[in-house]
Amino acid sequence: MHRNIETFIGCDNNYEESKIVVFGAPFDSTTSFRPGTRFASKTMRSESFGIETYSPYQNKDLEDINVFDGGDLELCFGSANKSLEQIEQFTSNIIEDNKIPCMIGGEHLVTLGSVKGVLKKYPDLHIIHFDAHADLRDDYLGEKLSHATVMRRVWDLVGDKKIFQFGIRSGEKEEFLWAKDHVTTNKFDFAGLNEAVEYLKGKPVYFSIDLDVLDPSVFPGTGTPEAGGVTFKELLKAIINVSQLNIVGCDINELSPIYDQSGTSTATACKILRELLLSIY
Repeated sequence: MHRNIETFIGCDNNYEESKIVVFGAPFDSTTSFRPGTRFASKTMRSESFGIETYSPYQNKDLEDINVFDGGDLELCFGSANKSLEQIEQFTSNIIEDNKIPCMIGGEHLVTLGSVKGVLKKYPDLHIIHFDAHADLRDDYLGEKLSHATVMRRVWDLVGDKKIFQFGIRSGEKEEFLWAKDHVTTNKFDFAGLNEAVEYLKGKPVYFSIDLDVLDPSVFPGTGTPEAGGVTFKELLKAIINVSQLNIVGCDINELSPIYDQSGTSTATACKILRELLLSIY
């Protein structure tokens, strides 16, 4: 008899033999509109058994690669700082063991903790960021740590022209004005991604996917849906394009399962995670 531990489908390998480590960061304490992303990772594990380990898109199978699911972190919901420290430390441990951390959020702020952990080993880190929102506010209602400020806080760490954003279609006017001098923002879709990938070859890259980059007709289960997003196939093509780079850390975030009772959004998130794992392995 063995303990019944639920993992994401196909991610039940031993830690020592695995190249990628999946873990959940169930935190949504700074969500500005509709909370619920803290339930994403557990829901995705459960619902993942409704999809296959095999990807007909890439002709690859999770059963043929080594991925370890480390479960969910037990985060401090009352303190964003403490939660980010926990994520940073967990990510650092994975990086020190020469593995790739793949985090399931949670709200987008959790990316900051993971990036901090990865930066310890890769000081020349660059960021590819798929999202509907710029997330470049310096503060949100006076708070520096928010899912609306996460990329501004990442910029504080990595500096100018190291963040490449795609799919952006929402934000304050000041965010877009500030972005012109400090980051590379591609509005609405993935135009310019080929050029960014060419530029980033040979550099360490952290890949962050906010699932609301998808159109809400495809992915309604999120806290801040924005009309005008990309399709699943467009996102999949972009993920495979980015995967040719030296991806040293990644995450997907902002699934709120409770806002799509059909389960379609969760199933979509599961397929995106499967394709991400297969493409970066």
